[in-house]
Amino acid sequence: MRGWRIAILVSVAIAISYLDRQTLPIAISAIGQEIPLSNQQFSVLQSAFLVSYALMYAAGGKLSDALGTRRSFIVIMLFWSLACAGHALAVNFAMLAVSRLLLGMGEGGGFPTATRAVAEWFPVAQSATAMGIINAGTAVGGVVAAPLVAIILSFMGWRWIFVITGCIGLAWTAWWSHSYFTPALPPERESSDQVDAEIPAASRKSQPEIRWIELLRVRECWGLVGAKFLSDAAWYFYLFWMPKYLYDARGFNIKAVGTFAWIPYAAAGVGCLLGGWFSSYLVRREFSVGVARKLALGLSAGAMPLIILVPHVAVSWAIVIFSLAYFGQQSWSTLVMVLPTDLFPRYVVGSVAGLVGFGGAMGGIAFGQLVGYLLDRGFGYGLVFTLAGMFHLTAFLVILLAIPSIQPMNLERRLNYEGAR
Repeated sequence: MRGWRIAILVSVAIAISYLDRQTLPIAISAIGQEIPLSNQQFSVLQSAFLVSYALMYAAGGKLSDALGTRRSFIVIMLFWSLACAGHALAVNFAMLAVSRLLLGMGEGGGFPTATRAVAEWFPVAQSATAMGIINAGTAVGGVVAAPLVAIILSFMGWRWIFVITGCIGLAWTAWWSHSYFTPALPPERESSDQVDAEIPAASRKSQPEIRWIELLRVRECWGLVGAKFLSDAAWYFYLFWMPKYLYDARGFNIKAVGTFAWIPYAAAGVGCLLGGWFSSYLVRREFSVGVARKLALGLSAGAMPLIILVPHVAVSWAIVIFSLAYFGQQSWSTLVMVLPTDLFPRYVVGSVAGLVGFGGAMGGIAFGQLVGYLLDRGFGYGLVFTLAGMFHLTAFLVILLAIPSIQPMNLERRLNYEGAR
C-alpha cells in the first residue's frame, strides 16, 4: 500500500512539471500583448526549454543514480520551481528564453527520478501500472493549467501565473522531503539489483560503473532512444502548439482555451492509466512481458494517425481527435518509460531513462523548429499534422526491430559481448 502512495506523490510532482511548462503556451496571447512573438520566436522559446531539458534528462538520470531518489527530487524541484517563478521578471524575448532554459534544466530530472522510484518500489507485474499512475500526472497538470491560467488572468496580470505555479512546486518539495524513503526490501527483480538506492554511487563497491557511451553500445538502449525521439517530436508539438493552434487557426480567446483545452489532457490521463493497467493485466494473465508491452504499444501507436484530420474537421471534432491522440500518446509514453525497468539492472535504470528522455526532447526540438519554419512561410497546419501523425507508427517499428525480446539482461555480459564484436 505504501508503494501506491509513493506513486501518487511522484505523480503530483509530474503534474506540477506539466503545469509549469504549459503556463507560457497557454498565456502566450496575453504575454504577446507586452512582448510580441513570431511563430519562429515561439519555437525558439520551446527549443530553449527542450535543449536544457534534454541535457538534464540525461544528466538527471546520472544524478538520480548518484544521489538517490529522495535527494534528487528535492534538488530538481527546488530548481525548477524557482526557474518557473523567474518568468515573472521577463521584459523581453531574451529574458523569456533564459527563463525557459532554466525551467527545462530543472524539469529534465523529473522522469528519470520517477522511473527510479518505480524500480525501488514495484515488481515487474506492477511496474507498468505504477508508471501509468505517475505518468497520469502529465494529464493532471495539463487539465489544471488552462483553467488556472484563465482564472489568474481574469484577476491579475500574466506575471502572477508564474509566481503562483512556482510556489506550488516549493510546497511539494516540503511534502516530499518529509514523506519519501527507500524501502528496506527492494521489489522482486533480478538479484544484481538488490542494492540500497540511496547510497551514493561512489560508495557502492559491489556495483560496476557504467558510462553513457557503454550504454549506447547496447542495441535496446538505441531502440528506446530512437523511438522516443520520434514519438516525442509529435507529443511536444501537441503540448506546446495546441493552444496556439486554437488561437491562430480556430479563433479561440483565453476564455475559450480555458474552457476546452483541458479536455485532451483528461483523455491523456485515462490513456496513462489504461495503457499501464492493460499491460500489467496481461502480465498477470501470464502473457510474457514482451507480448504485454508490445501489444499495448501497438494499440497506442495505431490511434495516432487520426491527428492528420484535425485541420479538416469542425472544431468540436478537432477537440475529440486531439483527445484520442493525447490518450494514445500517454498510453504509449507510459509503456516506453517502463521498458528500462524491464530490460536493464536497477543501478542503471536512471541513466537509461535519462538517455531515452534526451532522445525525446531532441525530437521535440527538431520538429518544433520545423513547425515554426513551415508556419512562418505559409505552409499551414495541414502539412504539420500529417507529419506528426506518422511518427508513432514509425517509432513502433523501431522498437520491434531493436528490441525483439523484452527480458532482464545481464548488462556486464552484454557489454563484454558487444565490446568483443
